[in-house]
Amino acid sequence: MANDRGQRSALYIKKMNERSLSIVFHSLFSSWMLAFLFEGQILYSLTNAFKIDPVGMVFCGVAAIFAGLLLCGLFIKTKRAAKRLFLCSYLFFILVSVAFFFPPSIFWTAGIIAGSFLAGGCVAAWAFYLKSGTPKNERIKTVADLLILSNVLMILLNMTAIHISPHVGLAFSMIMLLGAFAFALKLPVDHDAASSAASEQKESPMSIAKLLVFLCLFIVIITINSGLMYQVINPAFAHLEVLTSWYWAIPYIAALFVMRNLPRRINRAYILYVAIAMIGISFIGFVSLDRSTVSYLVVNTLMLGAFGVYDLFWWSILGEMLDFHKNPAKILGIGLSANVLGVLLGGLIGNAVTSVNIHSLNPTLLALAVVCVTLTLLPPLHKQLSFLLKDHAYLSVFSEMSAQEQTNQVDSAARFGNLSERESQVASLLLQGKTYRTIAGELFISENTVKYYVKNIYSKFGIKSRAELIDIVLKKEDTAPLQ
Repeated sequence: MANDRGQRSALYIKKMNERSLSIVFHSLFSSWMLAFLFEGQILYSLTNAFKIDPVGMVFCGVAAIFAGLLLCGLFIKTKRAAKRLFLCSYLFFILVSVAFFFPPSIFWTAGIIAGSFLAGGCVAAWAFYLKSGTPKNERIKTVADLLILSNVLMILLNMTAIHISPHVGLAFSMIMLLGAFAFALKLPVDHDAASSAASEQKESPMSIAKLLVFLCLFIVIITINSGLMYQVINPAFAHLEVLTSWYWAIPYIAALFVMRNLPRRINRAYILYVAIAMIGISFIGFVSLDRSTVSYLVVNTLMLGAFGVYDLFWWSILGEMLDFHKNPAKILGIGLSANVLGVLLGGLIGNAVTSVNIHSLNPTLLALAVVCVTLTLLPPLHKQLSFLLKDHAYLSVFSEMSAQEQTNQVDSAARFGNLSERESQVASLLLQGKTYRTIAGELFISENTVKYYVKNIYSKFGIKSRAELIDIVLKKEDTAPLQ
């Protein structure tokens, strides 16, 4: 027994070390990618210094990142292959960066396209370490830590490029790459048997594919607003360079920090609707307000705060879905490629509109239409996610309550629904995400009997799913009188 505890403790420490290592090396790489490749201020500052138009180069780079994300899973199938990709790519990225210390040439465009493709692959391949290094119910925190740290480092690189020199910013970003390479050398490549076993889930491939397609559609639609922001809102406040160089990502980081540290008791699903409203209000503010500092603070805070909420939402959803496929790079790559596709489409639309008239209302009307479509898609998406990921932080908080709290909430709901003692027991286990077979085993009854009780429970509450039962329990908690 003591030996088993020691092995579990050693495994826990190993995972914690792998988790921290994965966050640090990927954040260092991501800061370079965000500040340089992905419409970064280093690239814009460099092209501005040489008086060249970066639009074509930028769109080619974003398209290449999309391709790298989408195709990575076809070639990278193990942790060992992922580590090899990181190490080789980081060295190549340093070579690409060196080319930008010289006057513009074909090497600039070729480097951006090739580097962006490999960068997309590196982002998708990180899924191997997210899956093996972080327990399922902790991945939302790992993702939040990654996004926060990478954006803080990105701000430092942007400010260096804008206020000191683009070449100094580029050199600084290359140091980040060297750091990423050094930490990546320490990455473990051993096969995680527990992670492999976790992939053997009972949900059918068809269910996973259906959910992933629906989630990708949702991501593409809502991130069109992000692309519009790059091409419509950011240029309108370009005269506030000192402020925009550092404040741009602050609301995004703040939203990530708040969402990361929210108690699991709080139902984050409602916050998604608030975030959609924030996006709509920010575009309305962009049209109705002037181009002053206060207006920028209002518009940017609302929009980037909402983007922080949604980025963490689908990053963490994809993080939980990694357990349903033997190659996690495919899941993360496909999901995040939808994010980049939305940015690409929004950017193309925004660029086409603003090339005619930057003050046109068309981008804002389009953005508000996107908000309306998103509101339509969110309820069915929530239903699909609740069915598959029963204990995700954005969808359900019941599984994280203490045993006494669970009992109190079930008892309250049982009295409300007039459930029998046995029905209450079944409801409690059902809310914990347990299967009919597991419930039958724990209560020493048959699966058919469990189905009978579940049917009665749903009938008494007038519902049709476990997700709706969770909502009822949470509403009972919200309406309970304060003690």
